[in-house]
Amino acid sequence: MGTEYLIEKSKEYFEKGYRLHSEGNYDGAIVFYEKSLEVFPTAEAFTFKGWSLSMKGEYEKAIDECKKAIDIDPDYGNPYNDIGAYLISLGQYEEAAAWLELALKAAKYSNKEFAFYNLGVVYEKMGLWFEALAEYKKAEDENPAYIAALKARGKLQSLMN
Repeated sequence: MGTEYLIEKSKEYFEKGYRLHSEGNYDGAIVFYEKSLEVFPTAEAFTFKGWSLSMKGEYEKAIDECKKAIDIDPDYGNPYNDIGAYLISLGQYEEAAAWLELALKAAKYSNKEFAFYNLGVVYEKMGLWFEALAEYKKAEDENPAYIAALKARGKLQSLMN
């Protein structure tokens, strides 16, 4: 079997995993992400496997999967952001901020609004409201249709008035 075949087979398994994840079948998604990784490991499959694990509350395992993704492709920004998000869920805000900053520096990260928003959440949880507002604004500037950032900024501004 050639590399091209393996890549295609891995992609096929990945897409099945993504569909199952989208349907809320996280265990099924994990099975197909693992099949994808067995055939041809990618940073995306490790990251998305981590996402499915996180949906089950398995944040430590999700973080481990994201670190495997970073080992494969350190320029891929998604796993950095995801680690930050999982650390927020674990209440580890300072560590989360460091990972989110790495996401923003990643060469291949097209959804920076997520990292800006997550940094806003971190700062808000830490009581740094002006810093949180600035990050929510950056998320909005990056993607004006990002509703979570719009709502978070509006809510925080109303608390400050």
